[in-house]
Amino acid sequence: MGVHSGDRCRVSLHREEGPVRFLRRGTVIPARLDAVVDSRRATTLGADGERVAMVEHLLAALALRGYWSGVTIEVSGIELPILDGSARDWYALAGELPEPPPAPAPLRPERALELHLGEARAELRPGPAELCYGISFDHPAIREQRWCGGPERYAEVVDARTFGFLAELESLTSQGFASGANLGNAIVFGEEGPLVPLRAEDEPVRHKALDALGDLFLLARPLAAHVAFWRGSHALHVALMRALATSLQSPEPLP
Repeated sequence: MGVHSGDRCRVSLHREEGPVRFLRRGTVIPARLDAVVDSRRATTLGADGERVAMVEHLLAALALRGYWSGVTIEVSGIELPILDGSARDWYALAGELPEPPPAPAPLRPERALELHLGEARAELRPGPAELCYGISFDHPAIREQRWCGGPERYAEVVDARTFGFLAELESLTSQGFASGANLGNAIVFGEEGPLVPLRAEDEPVRHKALDALGDLFLLARPLAAHVAFWRGSHALHVALMRALATSLQSPEPLP
């Protein structure tokens, strides 16, 4: 079931040559940055009038399994299932595929980038691959949390679940979000704390790191750089990737 739409969706992974892509009702939707059509509350890809949302958890699992190409993801609905709110089941499913093709050469940016979206901030610096994420919420069970790690630690975030706040549920559903959310597929925080046990004390920030890994997959190759997000979102992840794509095409340093 989709956490936002509440609709059912069947997903099948096929080992096929070529770039990673989604297939819905006969339409191919590439898993690429230029196919992003929405980044509110989830990452949505689209092509030729078809869309598929909530792709980030599955794409993170494919990245961790080394599948940068060679997979077609056939979907029956407009939103991938939320499952338990993490990428754990996607990671297990991807592990059933045959051996992945050789990974493309990592993307190694030579220039630093920094951008802001309101109070949110993203930074990219040349260097070894590393992801750092920081969050800040005015809630006694979260406050400020940070997670940092390189590729050898990325698997730590696979089972971190999406989260939200009970106080925001009515507002979200009125906007068309969280229609399928429940205590089996999300961490819901009440006034005092989570309504379900956490898998790790810093599970919220780990989930944000998981989202970032899934979104960064849309570069279609591993990113060898230090990347940091503070109070990030899918919109910020996409904005940083687009700024990176622009910088790679420009011979002059960005201002």
